[in-house]
Amino acid sequence: MSTSGKLTLITGPSGVGKGTLVNQLLERHPQIWLSVSATTRSPRQGEQDGINYFFHSRAGFEALVEQGGFLEWAEFAGNCYGTPRGPVEQQMAAGRPVLLEIELEGARQVRRSFPDGFQIFLAPPSFDELERRIRGRGTDSEDAIQRRLTRAREELEAQQEFDAVVINDDLESALNQVETLMGLG
Repeated sequence: MSTSGKLTLITGPSGVGKGTLVNQLLERHPQIWLSVSATTRSPRQGEQDGINYFFHSRAGFEALVEQGGFLEWAEFAGNCYGTPRGPVEQQMAAGRPVLLEIELEGARQVRRSFPDGFQIFLAPPSFDELERRIRGRGTDSEDAIQRRLTRAREELEAQQEFDAVVINDDLESALNQVETLMGLG
């Protein structure tokens, strides 16, 4: 199965390893176009505007929402995140496989916009392991960690909504499963 011009979405709770898995996937399959999300959160160390995210003020982000500039958007852990509409549509029209790495609410919005897209839920091997990963980042306050953990519980309950669930216990195994699901085998 070719992914050319197809939309694949990967979601899962914060700390599950979406970013690491997606980076490895792109390294192995450079033909995939990864949508760059917009956010109102501050950049983490090493993140670059336009590469990792498009960083916006809340007012700037809200203006784009009003203009219909997002395929999806959601507020998460006190910040807004969204997928700019134009670039996704352009890449799909050009026949490239498009990959979205987004949160649960965004995934639900995309399902309505692109019902033919394939949606993968990346799950942790256990909730305890997920908490260990989130705390191990060392970037969030205790309050933010608690918000992420509360949200993660809700997200894990929604995994049956997705076309496939991949447990990210071992990165290589999870990556192989995603490649198979995307027809990249």
